[in-house]
Amino acid sequence: MKKMLKGLGAALCVALPFIAQAPADAAAPSATGAADQTLVQRGAYLAQLGDCAACHTAPKGKPFAGGLPMNTPMGRIYVTNITPDARTGIGGYTQADFARALREGVAKDGHNLYPAMPYPSYAKVDDDDVKALYAFFMHGVAPVQQANRESDIKWPLNMRWPLMFWNMAFLEKGAYRDKPGKDVAWNRGAYLVQGLGHCGSCHTPRGVAFQESALDESGSAFLSGALLDGWFASNLTGEHNTGLGRWSDEDLRTFLKTGANRHASAFGAMTSVINNSTQAMSDQDVAAVSTYLKSLPPVGGTGAAAYTYDPQATKVSLDRPANDAGARVYTAYCMHCHGVDGHGFAPMLAPLAGNPNVLAKNASSLINVTLNGTGDLVIDGVPSPFPMPGFAAVLDDQQIADVLSFVRAGWNNGAPAVGAAEVAKLRQSTQAGR
Repeated sequence: MKKMLKGLGAALCVALPFIAQAPADAAAPSATGAADQTLVQRGAYLAQLGDCAACHTAPKGKPFAGGLPMNTPMGRIYVTNITPDARTGIGGYTQADFARALREGVAKDGHNLYPAMPYPSYAKVDDDDVKALYAFFMHGVAPVQQANRESDIKWPLNMRWPLMFWNMAFLEKGAYRDKPGKDVAWNRGAYLVQGLGHCGSCHTPRGVAFQESALDESGSAFLSGALLDGWFASNLTGEHNTGLGRWSDEDLRTFLKTGANRHASAFGAMTSVINNSTQAMSDQDVAAVSTYLKSLPPVGGTGAAAYTYDPQATKVSLDRPANDAGARVYTAYCMHCHGVDGHGFAPMLAPLAGNPNVLAKNASSLINVTLNGTGDLVIDGVPSPFPMPGFAAVLDDQQIADVLSFVRAGWNNGAPAVGAAEVAKLRQSTQAGR
């Protein structure tokens, strides 16, 4: 079975559908009376914690109606309709059907969902929260008749039946149980991070069959950072340089609520997480998540000495930019936002000195954000005034490699240089179809 699972790995990592289209003749669950609005409102909050809108609402589309295209190496997929429409959405799902899809990855008609939908995390969601989520999707979401589109993934990679063996090997069933010896805040934070927040889906490395290498803090790889879709999702452990070791509890809570703090700013998929999910968290839940994450011991990193700021060598280089190709690009395009001292103007403009994303061994996020910029952080309805612009049309591969190598060496960052070939590869993969 191990050999077969390895063969499935490439197929499993390319799709993100959630709940399948209901059969055309499916009848909506019968209503026994007016929905409990308190339960619906609680479900709406939980749906924000799960960031359901990020995947299931297309740009300019109706909420949760699906249709969002996602390019993969094997073909394009289209996220599904999870509104309560009985013919094209999940209106025909009973609460038991919904729970099975959410926590076991099996749709109403019995076919298996790709495990890129984070049901291994949602398996930890308790019965009360499943009930509230179901109430929200059935009574708090407007039904939208919008047919689901088939993916472009070709046979045999689009077969689903082998996924039952994947589930046998990697799905751990059962809701989260409080850990003895841990307080209420720690356990609440663990429940949110491991369950609805599904943080490990992006921030934990995956194995050859696309399984998360660890599902909780008992595994050494848990939340140690991972490459995903052209971005390197950051290390969330207590590692000093590339993780949260230098972040205070207040730093982390500020980042979750606003997407920026004195250390870093959100980019890539994390922008959507901030916009659609974490900024809506209650202060109590934000504190709980911070309590749990700050308890994780340091894992991963580069093995370098603990970072200390030293601007002198970089300042000298910037005083004579003609002697350094990266410094020339930096002075022309970067310095007015990120500063001679590398501190930027946090939290509005991200610092580069000591930024965990700059110090990371994998430079994919830096290359990607330099090429393509990042979307607006929108906090309380107000877009950020200074989003990172993309420079793909302005700078060539060598110039981007030069400036990023300069930044990664500057201010005592001490991170490895970036090669033009790395930039070219990400340019090709991220610019396709633009």
